Parts: sequence; structure tokens; C-alpha cells
Amino acid sequence: MSIRPFRDINRKKTKVINVGKVKIGGDNPISVQSMTNTDTKDVLATIKQINDIASAGADIVRVSCPDEDSTKALKEITKSIDVPIVADIHFHFKRAIEAAQNGANCLRINPGNIGDKKKIKEVVKAAKDNDCSIRVGVNAGSLEKDILEKFKEPCPEALVESAIRNIEVLEEEDFTNLKVSVKSSDVFLSIGAYRLLSNKIDYPLHIGITEAGSFLPGTIKSSIGFGSLLLDGIGDTIRVSLSDDPVNEVKVGNEILKSLNLRHRGVKIISCPSCARQAFQVIKTVKILEEKLSHIKTPITLSIIGCVVNGPGEASMTDIGITGGGKGNNMLYLSGVQKEKILTDNIIEKVVSEVEKKVSEIENN
Repeated sequence: MSIRPFRDINRKKTKVINVGKVKIGGDNPISVQSMTNTDTKDVLATIKQINDIASAGADIVRVSCPDEDSTKALKEITKSIDVPIVADIHFHFKRAIEAAQNGANCLRINPGNIGDKKKIKEVVKAAKDNDCSIRVGVNAGSLEKDILEKFKEPCPEALVESAIRNIEVLEEEDFTNLKVSVKSSDVFLSIGAYRLLSNKIDYPLHIGITEAGSFLPGTIKSSIGFGSLLLDGIGDTIRVSLSDDPVNEVKVGNEILKSLNLRHRGVKIISCPSCARQAFQVIKTVKILEEKLSHIKTPITLSIIGCVVNGPGEASMTDIGITGGGKGNNMLYLSGVQKEKILTDNIIEKVVSEVEKKVSEIENN
């Protein structure tokens, strides 16, 4: 059972590119990315973290490649994972070439930092030869000196001028298999830059609020920035940047997309904040259910409401619902229909069982 969104989001149609097996742009689903924070040279630790990030729901994972040993490690890493890899390159053109040759599916570079046209030509050739896309990554904290002098400070116009300059460098080499980002840690600057850039190019946009901070403030900043852009139809792939476990970046990214009906993956729980009317411990119940149902990938809607004020209404619009009742007798709803009373002590077990049963029905149909 699904709830029809009050507003359908009309996404801007952008050029479609491939990052490995993932298509970005056009009508393709908005993909979620994160980045490892392991030492890339530690192959086993990096493989484990990539697989953890992918299991949490990431479509693409970025890996830092600051030196030759890191790009060499990519060759072994990419053999043991099943998710496209973006190699994060900042200055040395040889790292970009090595990454493309060793299995990276995309290179995150700023062509202006790479050097002269001969070096850029070599990077582009390596990308073409290895079916590797490129992300032009512009950051408010590392704008070109002349652009900063022109605009006096980072502003949307400065970020966009830098992006277009670097796009043109690649286009001069007949390379258009690219996506673009114009990130800032400032929400307003990021939103302004992406809106301005979206009106000027049709390449897919990688959106993010860079260096957003720790889990709570970073999640809030990212939600505001992403929500504003996504509601405008802007954005083809996202990365939440938190000073936290990369797995949490993926969880937040997926929840942002789910809240806008732009992604349907796993169990979507509608739950009340709880109050004196609650017939069972809603907060504790939801936390346990989130953990026990975290492995589910099939889209399921679940409502957990502590009383009968809003409970029946929410349950009528979800696949599975629990509404709190008196004397420990709570009501189970399936597809919006009352089914049976459930004792408080049995809520967790019953909900998990019904979710698993529903998943099996969906997968077998």
C-alpha cells in the first residue's frame, strides 16, 4: 500500500551517464553515495567498509587516492566489491590515470588543479579507454585564485564560473561523460550555486552540503539543502557529508529521498512522538523495530501509533499498522483493515513476522 504524494516532483531532465552499472541522470532513480574513511592502502579494511556502505543502501562509493599505493590498491579492492567506485583525485594527474586503469568507474577531479592541457588530455584518454566517467568537483573552499579575486568571496556566481570553466576544459577534449558538483558548507550558498548551474547546463548534478558537521547538525543542514533542491527537481545523485560513520551518511541520504517519495527501499516507519495517551512504549518499540528490520530492502510501510487518536487513520494508509489500545490490547492492521488484537509484549514479534510475510508475498508475485 502506498500513499500518493501531495505533490509530484518534476525532475529536470539531464544527460544520462554511467558510473559503472549505475545510470545517473534523465529519468533514472536518484542514487545515494558515500565515501570511505579508511586508509585506502589497507585493502581489507577498505573492502569491508565499502561492503558495509553498500549494504546500508549506497549505490556508489568514493575512495580517496592521494598516492600511488592507494591507486594500486584499487585493483585488488574492485575485485571484491559489487558497487561502482569513484576515485577521489585532487592534484596529480598520474593518480587519475592509475585509478582509471585499476578499476575506478569514475574520477572525481577538478581539471583546473590537474595542470596543463597535455596532462588533462592524458587523463581524458585514460577515462575514455577504461569507460570511466568524471565528476567535476567544485568546492567553495578551493576556488581558483583569479575567480576569488574577481568575486572577492565564494558566491554562487563564483562556483558556477569555476564549474563551467572546468567543464569546457573537458569538452575541448571531446569528453562529455561527466557530472558536476558545486558544494559549500553554507546551505544558502550551495542552494544558490546549484540552482544557477542547473539553468546553465544539462549534465547530471551531484548535490551535497560539504563538511556539514556531526550527525545531528549535519543531518539537519543536509536535509534543508537537499530538500530545497530536490523539490525544485534538481539533483541526480547525492552524498550526505557527516563527521560520522559513512553508513549513517547513507541512511540519512536514503531517508531524505524516501521522505520525498523519490526512493522506495526498505521499511518506512510512520510513528508518533508518544505522549501520556500511549498504550505501549512507542519510542523503545520503534528503535527495536528499526534494528530488527534494517535488513529489509523491499519497500514496506509500517505505522506504529501509541493510541487511537491518529492510529486508525495512519494504519489505513500503511501496509502494516499497530494502534495502541486499553489494557495492553493493541490493534493490528493489515493493508488498512483491522485484523486482531495484539498484547503489548507481543508487538515486536508480531510486527517482524508480518513484515517478513509481506515481503515474501511481494517478492513471489
